[in-house]
Amino acid sequence: MASTHQRVALERTDAPPDRPVDVLDVRTLGPPEPLVRTLERLADLPDETILVQRNDRQPGFLYPKLEARGYAFETVELETETVTVIWRREPTRTAEER
Repeated sequence: MASTHQRVALERTDAPPDRPVDVLDVRTLGPPEPLVRTLERLADLPDETILVQRNDRQPGFLYPKLEARGYAFETVELETETVTVIWRREPTRTAEER
């Protein structure tokens, strides 16, 4: 469950507001653990779930890996932490599915 601060971060992004949210706190971990744990958590989550990563810095090395895997993301700087909101883009529907 996201705290008030994470909810504020979510509201500042384009993440879909109607999806479930999972929070991963990596603020106390040294590199490369935040990156590794974030990618592992994303692999285990249902596609509709938004992951909120709490960190003490921007996860710059994570961004290209998210892009390569088809995730959308935004990072919000809060007073005491950096929050990266990660979500799976809506799948593109084929003509047969419409």
